[in-house]
Amino acid sequence: MLRQPRIAIIGGGIGGLAAALALERRGAETLVYEQSPTLSEIGAGLNLTPNAVKALRALGLENEVGAVASTSDFLNIRDWKSGRYISRTQRGDFSRKYGAPNWTVHRADLLEVLAGALQTTKVHYGVRCTAIEAGDRVAAARFADGSTVEADVVIGADGIHSAVRTSLFGADTPRFTGCICWRGMAPMEAVPDEIDATNGALWMGPHGHVVHYPVRRGELLNIVAHFDSDAWTEESWTRECDVAEVMATYARWHPALTRLFPLSERWYKWALYDRDPPPRWSRGRATLLGDSAHAMLPYLGTGAGMALEDACVLAAAIAQQRDDLGAALLTYERLRIPRARAAVLGARQRARENHLASPWARLKRNLKFALRERFGGADNTAFQVGWLYDYDVGRELQ
Repeated sequence: MLRQPRIAIIGGGIGGLAAALALERRGAETLVYEQSPTLSEIGAGLNLTPNAVKALRALGLENEVGAVASTSDFLNIRDWKSGRYISRTQRGDFSRKYGAPNWTVHRADLLEVLAGALQTTKVHYGVRCTAIEAGDRVAAARFADGSTVEADVVIGADGIHSAVRTSLFGADTPRFTGCICWRGMAPMEAVPDEIDATNGALWMGPHGHVVHYPVRRGELLNIVAHFDSDAWTEESWTRECDVAEVMATYARWHPALTRLFPLSERWYKWALYDRDPPPRWSRGRATLLGDSAHAMLPYLGTGAGMALEDACVLAAAIAQQRDDLGAALLTYERLRIPRARAAVLGARQRARENHLASPWARLKRNLKFALRERFGGADNTAFQVGWLYDYDVGRELQ
């Protein structure tokens, strides 16, 4: 009888914890190594599209995450200056159309649910991976404190600055998009009445856009603002900044929107970089998952969902091909790379449309959104992403 494999997962974020859960439920011995000292609230809000919710269903966590998530009936696209509604994508019927709802959630809440579901996995915090050695029969991870762990498979779920990816394939070449992002979090009771805070919103203007949506059962409003600028080039989620930067950048935007900004106690900023989808994720007994494999721009709101899907497919491949784990990793690649590549390129295309400078180009785009809402048929989403939402990883695994 084959022994159950020993799997080391580098990174204790959403993808890493989801992979640990999926693997331990299939009998694997799983070890997680996370460089942060504890679970934290860094990362703020996340969008969980229907495909992501179906992945949580496959993990057995749909009810648990649903209890801490927020739902909305619409995604409202609004004009930056007048506040006029350009389009209202109906999310309330997503369960009927795509088999699951659209949720928004605080990243810390999702991490807490994932971590709390683990039974046998050992999670080590405050441990930073520096390199991977991937052989044909075993892989090893080396850490900054000088320690090493060997495993049958090492999974790199260590994000956009992945040490595992660098070890396997060399340094990547991200391109600065010329866009800076800010994020904050406002208490819902302080949000002005003229803001429809119960639904998601996308305010679109020249050279920028602002997104806000409820999280934590509607107790908080997550705010993310994007603007074209080369004044900041640090790709970090944790650099705090003054709200005055945000107020100055959006000073000419609708006053109801700008009144949101001072409601957040803290603001963070980062520069947005784009990466080409890699042709390979695996080498020997090591592979990549989540942002380390397919970091994408945030414009499809599906980064977390793709990591959850990765976790389910990888765990199934390893369980089904325990006698040849190298082949299992190649199966995982074959099943996941085409879809991940489509999402990366789709998000890149969305970025071009979001920040149109020409008034005529914006008018044409807005008219297209309005027509899709009214006459788009089965896929009347503003961004034509029914193909993304319709996917069910549970069906993939049957």
